[in-house]
Amino acid sequence: MERCDFVNDSLKLIQNTEGLTFGTDALLLAGYVSSKYGRGLEIGSGSGIISMLLLSRGKLQSAVALEVQRTYAELTERNAALNGLSDRLSAVCADVREYRSEGEFDLVYTNPPYMKVGGGKSCDTDYKNIARHEVFGDIGDFCQSAKRLIRFGGSFAAVYRPDRLTDLIYEMRLADIEPKRMTLVFADCTSEPSMALIEGRRGGRCGMYVTPPFIIYKDSSHREYSEDMDYVMNNGSFPEIYKRR
Repeated sequence: MERCDFVNDSLKLIQNTEGLTFGTDALLLAGYVSSKYGRGLEIGSGSGIISMLLLSRGKLQSAVALEVQRTYAELTERNAALNGLSDRLSAVCADVREYRSEGEFDLVYTNPPYMKVGGGKSCDTDYKNIARHEVFGDIGDFCQSAKRLIRFGGSFAAVYRPDRLTDLIYEMRLADIEPKRMTLVFADCTSEPSMALIEGRRGGRCGMYVTPPFIIYKDSSHREYSEDMDYVMNNGSFPEIYKRR
């Protein structure tokens, strides 16, 4: 139940076809990280693609990929080895609510489960259910864990559903992670937002830059990327107007 694909940055990615596969949310979150950091932690790594993109683009020197499902933690290890990143990316199978690190991280980033347990449609595999539903911690648990693991002044980055954005911002502030930059993502100019990208700073001062909206496709036919999406695909980062002022 696996396949190997070539994805952005010439990375090779082994994916479990019974679980969630590489998508636009992971690609955009990796592009949204706009600074360079030393040590990073991914919460809920899946195949490890976000960490590998950040490492290959020089946005991180090293990373720990935290994943509660052993199958995916092992998959991250295999993908790191396949792309020559084993010396910089280590996978840890653990529940984020229980994980402790010997040192603090400069950046914590996550593409977390979006749905409450019992909410939305049940998925056809346990892999997908755990990836999409808050079985092993909700967004509050993720933010409190980030608070415990990020150094003071360090950064937090996440992609989340717009309809739960208030939950995310509330939990970030409870965890002393001040939202500093936010972008709403739209499939096209006529659609409702499908994603929210947010960056926060541990112990930061009040004040958030809400960027212009990010449009993926030029029109509703979804046949051609927008100029901004082309920029992300070609450069691995967002255009300057989306970066923190």
